[in-house]
Formats: sequence, C-alpha cells, structure tokens
Amino acid sequence: MAVFSSHIPTRRFGLLDLAVIIFVFSLLYSLVRLSSGMAVPFSPETQLDLSSNPADLPYYAGRSLLRMFLAYGASLLFTLLYGSLAAKNRLAEKVLIPLLDILQSIPVLGFLSVTITMFIGMFPGSLLGVELASIFAIFTGQCWNMTFSFYHSLTTLPKDLKEAATMLRLNPWQRFIRLEVPFSMIGLVWNSMMSFGGGWFFLAASETITVLNSSIQLPGIGSFMAAAITNGDMTALVYAMVTMVLMIVAVDQLFWRPIVVWSQKFKMERTAAKEVPSSFVYDLLQRAIFIAWLRKYLLTPLCSVIYSYGSRFVAFGGHTVRQAGRFKLFSVLRSAFAYALALGAVYYVVQEAYAGYQMLASLGTEELGNLFVFGLYTLGRIIIATLFGLLWTVPVGVWIGTNPRLTKLFQPLVQIAASFPANMLYPFIAVFYLRHEVNFEYGSIALMALGTQWYILFNVIAGATTIPNDLKEAAVLFKLSSRQRWKKLILPAIFPSLITGCITATGGAWNASIISELLTWKENQLVATGIGSYISQATASGDWPAIIGGIVVMCVFVILMNRLLWRRLFQLSETKYHLN
Repeated sequence: MAVFSSHIPTRRFGLLDLAVIIFVFSLLYSLVRLSSGMAVPFSPETQLDLSSNPADLPYYAGRSLLRMFLAYGASLLFTLLYGSLAAKNRLAEKVLIPLLDILQSIPVLGFLSVTITMFIGMFPGSLLGVELASIFAIFTGQCWNMTFSFYHSLTTLPKDLKEAATMLRLNPWQRFIRLEVPFSMIGLVWNSMMSFGGGWFFLAASETITVLNSSIQLPGIGSFMAAAITNGDMTALVYAMVTMVLMIVAVDQLFWRPIVVWSQKFKMERTAAKEVPSSFVYDLLQRAIFIAWLRKYLLTPLCSVIYSYGSRFVAFGGHTVRQAGRFKLFSVLRSAFAYALALGAVYYVVQEAYAGYQMLASLGTEELGNLFVFGLYTLGRIIIATLFGLLWTVPVGVWIGTNPRLTKLFQPLVQIAASFPANMLYPFIAVFYLRHEVNFEYGSIALMALGTQWYILFNVIAGATTIPNDLKEAAVLFKLSSRQRWKKLILPAIFPSLITGCITATGGAWNASIISELLTWKENQLVATGIGSYISQATASGDWPAIIGGIVVMCVFVILMNRLLWRRLFQLSETKYHLN
C-alpha cells in the first residue's frame, strides 16, 4: 500500500479547500515569525525581558511548541539510526543498549550543565545557542522511549516476513523502508505521542538555563510557569495550565490523531477489524484538493527521491555496488571517516572520564557510600511507583487498545493526561502536603508516579492495538473464558510492549526523581532522602563533584536493574512472546 495516495478528488474547489489553504499558509507564517525570535542578538550578561501578562501566553506557547517539534524531529532521526544499528549488529547491541539505559537515566539538568557552554560557544552573540541547548534538553527527554520501542520492534520481526524479504532479495535499504519501519509504525507512533508528552515534563527546566552563575529564561510556557511558581502566583499558574491543556488538545487533534489513523494501514492482520480509528481532521485532509495536490506533486516525488538516493548511496553489499569502483572508494572513505570519528569520540570520552574520576575521588569513600544509600531510597520509591502503575495501566490499556471505539474516545483524554506536565500540579500538591503535614518521604512517590505511569499505559495500548483481529476471532471460536483469554492471548501479546513500557517508566522515574524528591513552594521546601534530591541540591549550589557523583551512582543502579531484571525479561519477550 502506498504511503501517500496520489489520487486528486474530482469535485469542485470549495470552502473546505479555501480553509485548508488559509490554515497551511497561516501555519507557515507562524513558523517564520516564531523562528525569527530564536536568532536575535544575545549576551549571557544580559537578561531577556519576559512578560508575566497572560495575553502573551499564546506567543510563549508557540515558542515552546516549536522547540518541542524540532526536538521531536531530531528524536525521530536518532531513533531510526540508533535503533537500527543496535538491532542489526550484535556487537554494537552489547554497547548501545546499556549505553541507552545510561543516557536515559542521566537527568536533563545533567545534559544542560554539560552542553550549554558548548552551544553558546557555537553561536556567540546569538540566542540560537541557548535555543539549541534548550531543544537538546527536550530531545533528551523524548528520544530514549522512542528508540527502545523501535529497537524492540526490529528484534521481534516475524520470521516469515524476514524470509519473504530474503526471497524478494530486498537490500538493507529496501528492507528498512518496506518492512522494518512499517512493521514498527504503530508502536513508534504511540511511543512518539508518549515521548512528546514526556517532553512537556521537563519544559520548565529546559527553558530556564543556568550558565556562568546566571539564569537565562527563554520565552516559553515553561519559563512562564517556573516564574509563576517562584513568585507563588496561583492566577498566572492557572492561566498557564489552561493554555497548556488547550495546546495539548490542539496538537492531539490536528497532529497525533490523524497519524494514528494513518498508521493503521501498517497493522498486520489477516482479517479486517469491525471498527477502525477515525479522525475528522484526517477525513478533511483526505478530501481537500490542495492537500491531494501537495501529496501528488510534492510528497510523493520527494519520497521517491529519498528512496532512490538511499538505494544508490547506502552500501548494502549488492553485486552492483561491489563492481563499481566509485562506490568502493566511497565505502573506504566512509569507513575511514567512521574510524576517525570513533577515535575522536574515544579520546574525548577518556579525557572526560579522567576528569570525572578526579572529581569523584575528591568526594571521599564515606560520601560515595552515602550516595549508594540515597540510591536505595530512590530505588524503593521507583519500585512502588512502577508496581502501582502496573496495577491500573494493564487492564485499562488493554480495555482501550482492544476496542477501536474506546480508543477513539479515550485517546485524546489519555494524551492530555500523559502530556500535561505533572510538575504543574506540584505547587497544588505542595500546598496540600504542607497543610496536612504529609510525610514527604512517602508523598514523593505520588509525584514520581504522576510522571512515569503513562509510559506503561501507552505501551500497553500500543501492544493491545496490534493484536491481530484473526487471533481475537479464534479466541471467540474456542470459547475461551475471560481468564483464559488473558492467559493465552492478551498477556502474551502485550508482554513485549509491557516490558518496553516498564523499562522506559523506570528510566524516566530515575530522571524524574530530581524534581519529585525536592519540592519548593514560596519559602517552603519539601525534601525526600534520595539520589534525585541530592543531585538537585548539588546543581543549585554548583557543586560539580557532587553532581558527577550523583549521576554516576544513578547510572550504576540503572545498569544493575537492566542486567539483573529487564534484560532477562526482554530476552524472554524476544524468544517466547512475540508474533511469529
């Protein structure tokens, strides 16, 4: 099935087409206007004037949304490259997947601390460097979940599809475009929604950047919210929350919902489902003559050029490539460049690792021992939050994912709940905790669960959505009881997605601990004993040895969890619980 239809409706040009044209050009104008504010002159010694007027919230929301989509584009590209390499090269897999766990566990503040000076140095005298640092921080909150999903889809490709690709003599580029990406599409779309929503969680941190002991606040809804929390301005915070909800609904209905409907064409089943997801925006775009014209004369030729370019220049080991001397030269040059890049990366990593070791040594053995104790406190909270999430997300996710009518009804609600940054609710929770004197050692678990349980829910929905309709009909024909259906069909079918959700949820929980274990409201501060609050306090005081020590200990816990638990469950899902 073609990715983009080239059919142009034969009906006459009408109001619908005029509205679509106005919307498209309005969107282009907004992009130009919003992006022009990203490259204005700037110096770290000067502060940007941020308005606290709610009337400026639409512009701030647009700036934040532009950063989110730019970060998502980078995350998608990273996912396709990194996930493919990890899934297809066993040697690379042993390095890249543990590295992915480590990167996922590093707090956004850690990435910002390391990269902000580099980005500002790349674009001196311009705000673009700070904007790129902010986008990179959002990228680090989005890409890991998507990459895990894509990697897992590639490792669970059905054997018959692999054999068919071999019989058709598809080269790796054709295999990637025609088999691997389509097979991974539904899970990738749902995890993209989750990752995009997860980006909102760290928006305030990514738009308020500290460099050279001075704070830089970029225009955006995240910085507006952070200023409202700092000033204790509940009215401004409510305005920001309303704007956030409206923006999430608009993105869901205008962007994600049509993509979910479009992705159903990649669902692997032998019998058609009785009900399929629908979207009024998708239907309007299908009917619009202007969009059909863009598909036929812009998107389809562009996809053809990309496909042709990939087939020509990607070295896939075919006879034509081997016989062409220019491709041999290209392959040699590419290998030389790759080795040079790898050596440079190794040198940089060794240099930075030595500097980090010196910082760790300055902490002393007693302080390092305390860090591991703090890590155990945080680990306990993560386990409780994950178990609580499993209790309700598995039945609810299966209930939604197996019924297209419910998917249509609840997907926007789930998307809003998942995308809404939980830290916007923290001030209200802080007031409640302070008023009722709640022990924050336990109360912080609820804050952690608010931001991580959605990873499990989205993956369960994605797994339940991909259950082939013919297997559902077989369960009905065999008259399986409800318990037997869960044991024989549902749990085995969603098991791979469930493990992916748990991995990303726990990884996200480690990251979220820096916010959920330390809560500030006006002059009051609630602190829970843990590695997250330790890193937050060290970051606030600029204590680099403590920051490095906290991040290293957090990474050690993540690696141990991955090796002792998640890796074994992941291998079980690859060998026993995948459709074949």
